[in-house]
Amino acid sequence: MTQIIDGKAFAAKLRQDIKQQTDLLKSQGITPGLAVVLVGEDPASQVYVRNKGKQSIEVGFKSIEHKLDATVSQAELLDLIQQLNQDDSIHGILVQLPVPKHIDDKAVINAIAPEKDVDGFSQLNVGRLNIGEQSLVPCTPLGCTMLLKDYFGGDLTGKNAVVLGRSNIVGKPMAALLLQESCTVTIAHSKTKDIETVCRAADIVVAAVGRPQMVKKSWIGEGAVVIDVGINRIDVDGKTKLVGDVDYDDVFDNAAAITPVPGGVGPMTIACLLYNTLTAAKMQRGIE
Repeated sequence: MTQIIDGKAFAAKLRQDIKQQTDLLKSQGITPGLAVVLVGEDPASQVYVRNKGKQSIEVGFKSIEHKLDATVSQAELLDLIQQLNQDDSIHGILVQLPVPKHIDDKAVINAIAPEKDVDGFSQLNVGRLNIGEQSLVPCTPLGCTMLLKDYFGGDLTGKNAVVLGRSNIVGKPMAALLLQESCTVTIAHSKTKDIETVCRAADIVVAAVGRPQMVKKSWIGEGAVVIDVGINRIDVDGKTKLVGDVDYDDVFDNAAAITPVPGGVGPMTIACLLYNTLTAAKMQRGIE
């Protein structure tokens, strides 16, 4: 019988654990601090930032939001990041992407001190991840890895994993994390030949391509575990429906376990942002 991997429930347990650890740190005079910077009025970004702030406060963090006008200059944004880098009460800094076109997002990301880069996107953290050193890891791949380790009892050794998608935000760091867990990893993408056969041989399929319901039953071998990172809005009978990159209903019977959309990977992303902030606070204070 196919198991539905409940990311919402797992994220709730993770937040509870983070709160307990935060309470312990606060008893030692340390309050983890997270600063989120939002540039412009993008509605989706505003909702995301609001949720981050709410959940940060719920686990006991110091939560700071900086909302900047879309016309802010790159120099002004970099000045703000430098101020936050130097603020000892702030352990994590996140600039909500996307930023307006006149701002170089790479310059912004790499301006964040690596030890405060809780998105895990800076060149230094990416490099550390890929050579197996301790680093802050992108939140969505980290959440996927947590769900997989929970399902497999903590050990992914020897699993044949296929990551669909090669983005810097999900695909590449996901592959690096699976390699660290001693999986045999294939990254498949739009140029991969016979992609269905490649996926069908996998024990684990992580779909992160941004194409609604692309992965069908014929792509998934019997007993595979499917992690669907995709969040796509489609029109069904005049109404908007949220779906993943996997055709959930079609794939369901073939999979041993699968994440739903919504309620699978999505809730893990903010929970892992909190996890990274807690980790950053400990690292900056020399606490293991």
